[in-house]
Amino acid sequence: MKLWGGRFTKETNQLVHNFNASISFDQKFYKQDILGSIAHVTMLEKQHILTTDEKEKIIAGLKGILEDIESGGLEITAEHEDIHSFVEANLIDRIGEPGKKLHTGRSRNDQVALDMKLYTRDEIVELNDLLKELLSVIHNIMKENTASFMPGFTHLQKAQPVTLAHHFGAYFEMFRRDRSRLRDIYDRMNYCPLGSGALAGTTYPLDRDYTAKILNFDGPTLNSMDSVSDRDYLIELLSALSTIMMHLSRFCEEIILWNSNEYQFVDIDDSYSTGSSIMPQKKNPDIAELVRGKTGRVYGALISILTTMKGIPLAYNKDMQEDKELVFDAIDTVKGCISLFTGMIDTMKFNKETMEASAKNGFTNATDAADYLVNHGVAFRDAHGIIGQLVLTCIDKNISLDELPLAEYKKISPVFDEDIYEAISMKTCVEKRNTIGAPGEQAMAQVLSINEKYLMES
Repeated sequence: MKLWGGRFTKETNQLVHNFNASISFDQKFYKQDILGSIAHVTMLEKQHILTTDEKEKIIAGLKGILEDIESGGLEITAEHEDIHSFVEANLIDRIGEPGKKLHTGRSRNDQVALDMKLYTRDEIVELNDLLKELLSVIHNIMKENTASFMPGFTHLQKAQPVTLAHHFGAYFEMFRRDRSRLRDIYDRMNYCPLGSGALAGTTYPLDRDYTAKILNFDGPTLNSMDSVSDRDYLIELLSALSTIMMHLSRFCEEIILWNSNEYQFVDIDDSYSTGSSIMPQKKNPDIAELVRGKTGRVYGALISILTTMKGIPLAYNKDMQEDKELVFDAIDTVKGCISLFTGMIDTMKFNKETMEASAKNGFTNATDAADYLVNHGVAFRDAHGIIGQLVLTCIDKNISLDELPLAEYKKISPVFDEDIYEAISMKTCVEKRNTIGAPGEQAMAQVLSINEKYLMES
């Protein structure tokens, strides 16, 4: 059944029908379409546009269709152009004449705008929950590793010692911001377009505030032309999803490096690894690599919808149908990546002794050695040069600053004494840094407390 066939004298060419149809993908929001229709007819009865009997028959029919779809008793078929015509045709088959009144006072334009908002809103809630679960795993790893020393990097060069808790804490902040972005999008998009009609509202006395309230929106949209042609919230969502994937990809890149033979910082659990068909020794970080790879897929969706929307005049145009496959795929991709990544890091083993040895051998305590001299009256620029000479000595002897004999220290500067070893120990280097946001034990305890409260309240 077509919702628009009366004006036409010829059947649509089958290729045109297939090209135009959206049911292959918009069937994904059958539930939202039915719930939106139930709210619509409830409002129509309140406004005396439908009788109570008509409303009850329509709602019973719609609930029956929903139950049958979800139980597998009713298959969504491609003979219908879209999910809206599928639901309406089935409703008319089931209840007869009252079913023909379902579409009173609305257009497919405001109907699809509503369905997409309802679907997107539900998915944002799920994405938010998945991010919270990921944050909980990161938080637990942080709590267990406040004294697990490792090198911090700049330019992929070992820079200063930090802790595993501090390193993971950086990603906690990233994913916390991601949740904040999702919440902003939810709040900004949470206005109901239903009742906008095709673009200019309707002559029926609809109560749009009432419909919005039934569907848990903050209110109705205020311009009918914008209501049916707004895709800003999807662009914002795809931008937020791209940022989530960027964060996941950065994290995956580090885990891939850490899992390599050269680093050996982590062991990825067998359940999140694969082997080689020819090299029996291989244990590949495929999940991390796939998450990194799928980032481009989500970026592509964002660029595609921006490109689609950039030349569209008001109000609705069929181009906008392209939003659905892009958004559906991006959401499914990100949800899958978050879930798999969370499981991967939750089961990952950390080689803490290797991490600490790497920090020592990378001269990450060189800055603290310079600070030692400054605290003994040496000008910082002179101290910087002295420590540079010591590092060259250590490189020549293939040892760390911790292993360099005191006599070698004194050859370059008589200021050094036995207490230099305590001053440049990994523990001292980290624990001296206790301003909020630093890796020291006191600072980290404060951050963990803040994070704990955040996870409990959000």
